[in-house]
Amino acid sequence: MFISQQSITARMHLRVCCLMLALLLAACSSMPTPPTKPEQSIVNQADDAATEVRVSQNLNELLSQVSQAQEIPLQSLESGFVDAKTIPSIRKLVLPPSGTFKKNWLAYRKRFIEPVRLKAGKAFWEENQAFLSQVEQDSGVPAEIIVAIIGIETIYGRQTGNFRVKDVLSTLAFSYPETPNKPAREQLFKDQLKELILLCWTEAGGKLPAKNNIQSVNSARFSACLNQNSSYAGAIGLPQFMPSSIRSFAIDGDGDGKIDLKQSPKDAIASVGNFMKKHGWQTGMPISFPVQANAILAANDLADGEPQLKHTVQELIEKGILTKQQGDLQSGGVEPNSKAFIVDLPYPDKDGTDQVQYFVGLNNFLSIVQYNRSYFYAQSVAEFAEALGYKNQSVVPVDSTSKTINRTSASEKPKHKKSHTKKKPKAS
Repeated sequence: MFISQQSITARMHLRVCCLMLALLLAACSSMPTPPTKPEQSIVNQADDAATEVRVSQNLNELLSQVSQAQEIPLQSLESGFVDAKTIPSIRKLVLPPSGTFKKNWLAYRKRFIEPVRLKAGKAFWEENQAFLSQVEQDSGVPAEIIVAIIGIETIYGRQTGNFRVKDVLSTLAFSYPETPNKPAREQLFKDQLKELILLCWTEAGGKLPAKNNIQSVNSARFSACLNQNSSYAGAIGLPQFMPSSIRSFAIDGDGDGKIDLKQSPKDAIASVGNFMKKHGWQTGMPISFPVQANAILAANDLADGEPQLKHTVQELIEKGILTKQQGDLQSGGVEPNSKAFIVDLPYPDKDGTDQVQYFVGLNNFLSIVQYNRSYFYAQSVAEFAEALGYKNQSVVPVDSTSKTINRTSASEKPKHKKSHTKKKPKAS
């Protein structure tokens, strides 16, 4: 049962008043404060107290917006956030690297494609082999890709984060560090916080819009959902889905009537397969091709850092970046009119000199980028999958029609020849 409106409002007001008092005392006191070991919330300094007050006020406004939009009683939402607090440490974790930092593809790859994860990946595959095969058949996404993603994300549930998700999203929504993209990032996390509220409301049995009916809502489940652990960016479970992705792409893989990405490997597997399918994964198509050694300069000229399919494979063949075989669907490549883009993976060599490894990213590479917007990440998934046995080449069923055509005389050739051509991929 939810706490009464009067009780909630009083507690929220008391919280703000206490924070304001702490702010005044910290601003006026000239006596040094004995050092204490900081916990998740720090209010013994003026700026921290001011932050807490601001976050609390902005959070209340957001809860009011959700309450009005979804016709959920405000007291029901306030009860779930009455103990919400900021986490100063994650404000440092989301900061961009310093200006002297050099991106290092080789170091990144070594971190994720290593014996511990690969061994765990093989064990995870063996434990879930039958279900992985089923999801591969249903979604078209190879089992190796699904296993690679979950392994890179959390080592199959070993590292899912230890921050309360409502605290993470509240902090980043209303107290993002001072960076050039601060407004856009805060808006992103505000949206995710709203998605979390709606996710937890429905998981607790509520309907949307609620129409002020909370009889079917389990308050304990609502609170538990808001209090579940996440990464420092608010990602949840084995596959590290953000709340919006859980609502849009997560699937009940084990058929128990609920989606549990933290404890159910089947739910995680099915959800990753569905996410990749919905983001344009093309069954039987490769992910990327290495650039020819004698075409590094040509690749450099086309590398602009934009994950958009803008060049045809035929164009890249003509520039010497790809081989003719890579433009042949029946030889493990793709069709010449398929779209691609240049992937640049920088790293410093032993002397500190900047170097770059280049790949040609295809449609399926771009699908992985939609999961995590990083070239390093996408290429790591591809190579992790290859280490598990994935063949980075086209797998096209033999077309019996083509055999018939070859035996048909020129005058008898059908006007419409069956083709293996996939739909033209769209840049996103």
